[in-house]
Amino acid sequence: MPRLPTALLLTLSAPAPAYAWGNEGHEAIALIARTYLTVTARAQVDAILASDSDPLTASDMAASATWADVWRGSHRFTASWHFADIELEGGSLDTACFGFPPRQGLASEGPAQDCVVAKIEQFTRELRDPATSDAERRLALKFVLHFVGDVHQPLHAADHQDRGGNCVRITLGGTRTVNLHSYWDTVVVGEIAPDAQTLAMTLRGRITPAQVATWSTGSPRDWARESFALAKSAAYTLGSAAGCDRDAAPIPLPNGYDAQARAIAAVQIEKAGVRLATVLNDAFNHQAQIDTARAPMADTHRTTRSPASIACSEQANQQNLHGKERRAFRRRCLRG
Repeated sequence: MPRLPTALLLTLSAPAPAYAWGNEGHEAIALIARTYLTVTARAQVDAILASDSDPLTASDMAASATWADVWRGSHRFTASWHFADIELEGGSLDTACFGFPPRQGLASEGPAQDCVVAKIEQFTRELRDPATSDAERRLALKFVLHFVGDVHQPLHAADHQDRGGNCVRITLGGTRTVNLHSYWDTVVVGEIAPDAQTLAMTLRGRITPAQVATWSTGSPRDWARESFALAKSAAYTLGSAAGCDRDAAPIPLPNGYDAQARAIAAVQIEKAGVRLATVLNDAFNHQAQIDTARAPMADTHRTTRSPASIACSEQANQQNLHGKERRAFRRRCLRG
């Protein structure tokens, strides 16, 4: 196994909450997704985040993809929104998602008994709906940026009565131990690349047009079932017993487990990036079509300007740019 960063080694023996992929993984997913955004979608994402005054994270797309984990710390009712734990034996997505009951009111307000699949669906609908308030749209975007990543972590879609692997300790050699969930969240990701930028660049370079076309299909429910299948066929092949016995001896990784985990995590992060872009493109291009259809026919200025052009003009206004500087800024902005 490659040498792990010192900061990570210091935390391996401590229990960790279920934060899928860690900050580096979520940031990399957002960076990959950004590559595949349309001009319209990218402009809308940037405009929404630029209006966000929440100090929990920076307002760029990558940092905002980690916001939901920070928010959960003071809003514990959102904890179950990050996963859809299908039981390995006899479980179903319907049960893991509390029967998918009908929802009313704002998606950001609850209920606590909800799952990552349902929340992606709910927040995506809010992004598509022109009646959604600006405040709720900001929350919806930040949750979607995070939750699409969450649903692709295998242990956010599976459970063996062990809190998605949080109760299973594994040994990494010597005295180093970590729970199975955290191993998939951060250890495996750290072995692929040392930081989010490198991770995104490395994985983005491997994605083919054929893979983009294939991965862009399906729904959050399909993605959860896909992650569950990987958890069952790969993540939970340690021989750990069902249940939550935190006093059980740590389990050594079987031969080949680490290499397989890295390969699976890499592809899942790639898929998450492509699918996040698909969700955002669909939501914001749909919104742009509604805006165009509603614009008065006689108002040629409104009907010919794209959302991207409007967003770039707003940014130029905020920077008080005029003349040549404004035109140069708008050209750079529209190129992305």
